[in-house]
Parts: sequence; C-alpha cells; structure tokens
Amino acid sequence: MSDSVSTPASNLGVLIVDDEPLARARLARQLQTIDGCQLLGEAADGESAIQQLDSLDPDLLLLDIEMPGESGLQLATQITNRPNPPAIIFCTAHDEFALPAFAVAPSGYLLKPVNVEQLAQAIAQARRLSRPQLKKLNAQAPASGRRQIKAVSRRGVQLLDVADIRCFIAEDKYVIAHHSGGETLLDESLKELEAEFGERFVRVHRSAIVAVEYITGLRKTAGGHEVTLKDIDLAPPVSRRLLGSIRDLLTELA
Repeated sequence: MSDSVSTPASNLGVLIVDDEPLARARLARQLQTIDGCQLLGEAADGESAIQQLDSLDPDLLLLDIEMPGESGLQLATQITNRPNPPAIIFCTAHDEFALPAFAVAPSGYLLKPVNVEQLAQAIAQARRLSRPQLKKLNAQAPASGRRQIKAVSRRGVQLLDVADIRCFIAEDKYVIAHHSGGETLLDESLKELEAEFGERFVRVHRSAIVAVEYITGLRKTAGGHEVTLKDIDLAPPVSRRLLGSIRDLLTELA
C-alpha cells in the first residue's frame, strides 16, 4: 500500500481540536500523507479553537467530542451558526455520540484510532456538495426573492435588476453588486443576499457569491483559484474549502 492518500488537488486548511496531544499528533501525521491538505493549527479546547478559528479561518475542523469545558458538540453548534462555517469532521473514541453529532450536520464521523484511508475519504466528502445541492445551484432563475434591488446613494435611488448582477462582493461593512453597468454599493449583508437569492447565486468565498448563469470558468492564480464571469473583468477568488464544489458545479453546467 502506498504511503500517501490522494484527494482533489486544492489546499484545504485544517484545524485540529483535541485535548489529547497524542491524538493531535496522530492526525497531524496523517494529514501530511493526504494530498491537498495543510495543517493550519491545533487547539486543546473550545476557547482556543474559537480564537484560532477567527485568526486562521480554516476550511475544515477535525474535532474531538469529549473535551474539558465546552464539548465538541457544543463547539460545533456554535460554529455552524456562523456565516459560511468551516466543514467539521468529528474524531471521537465513542460511537454513542453519533446520533447527536449528526444533528449538527457534520461532514464526517470517525472513531479513534482514526484510519488514514477513512480520514482521506471523509476529507474528500467534505470538499463536495451533494448532487441535490448541485441541482439547486444549477437553477437558472430564483424561485423567490426580489426582481430588483434598491440602492440609495447621494445620486438618488437606483434599481438593479437581479438578473443582471454577476456577483456580490463584501467589503468592510458593505456589499458591492457588480453588474453590466459597473458596480453599486448596497446597504445589505452578504448573508441576507445569499439567503434570498441562493437558488441563483453560489458562494465561492466568504466574501463573495456569484451568479451561476454568468460563470464562464475557473482559473488558477499564484494565490489559489478564481472564478471568471461573463462580461466583466472582475474574477472573485475561490476559497480552498469551496473549490471542489465549484469544480463539481462547472461539471454539472458543462
């Protein structure tokens, strides 16, 4: 058997959260043999995990359940309530937590001692959306939501056709809508826009959602990947965690 396990070639930033040093070390060694994974850091408890979550912005958590203080289940619930949370794979010595764990909707549930092949499979699964999700993203028109978005500025009121918007990009406290006529500043959050227009737009990055019908391709850059859009020069970046899903979506669209 080969010493390495292959997964899709995109760097996935991983944070290990476990109170046992030996368990963290074992997972760290296994990650080194899985292509496309990068260990960003380790945490021994929930408080440290939250701090590193904010500073490192991982794509994936390998999370123990029984830990001093806040349990892994409590931590996972807290994390999944955040905008664009990382994927979570539970790594535990106890199978009795499986039912409550899956109520949190993790990407995987592995029993210790974790097997490297099983870990690689769980990580590969965490990279991808399910086929029903892909079909939903492939919808060419929203089932609900406004047809126009109102933008108020010093120049007056501007009505933007949602069908003409290529992407929404979050910058500081605002969101910029990029469309065929240029760009317009909106006083709305990216989370609210994604919730309303989620059948037309797909998230590619924590700061960007793009219109599925205007996606023309995916290209590699020095810093990672970006998605190209029809009729505009802007190419939003694609996060490591979402890269596999965007590739799958392009395959569905082809």
